[in-house]
Amino acid sequence: QVQLVESGGGPVQAGGSLRLSCAATGNIGSRKWVGWFRKAPGKEREGVATINTGSFTVYYTDSVKGRFTISRGNAESTVYLQMNSLKPEDTAMYYCAADFGGDWVLRASGYQSWGQGTQVTVSA
Repeated sequence: QVQLVESGGGPVQAGGSLRLSCAATGNIGSRKWVGWFRKAPGKEREGVATINTGSFTVYYTDSVKGRFTISRGNAESTVYLQMNSLKPEDTAMYYCAADFGGDWVLRASGYQSWGQGTQVTVSA
């Protein structure tokens, strides 16, 4: 399994932007699917966006389409989540995940490797 470290979270006002980074210990390109998930208090962990590091195919949950962009950095070991037009409902702990082996790439149960998370807090 790969080790993942998230960074870039913090407080931001509604309408603002943040860029989250997911740094892997090795070549993240070999992990195929890398996803961003989030968990808000009282809610289940939700798939936000995922990218295939070979084909660059991406998927987003409906609530972030047009606002968030997942990308793989030029360096082999980083995946980013650019978050624009943030809303208070985006407030959550955001996690990076890799080593997919499930049936749907936005479903958390399909991933084996997880980072510790980075908190995003959006104020109205």
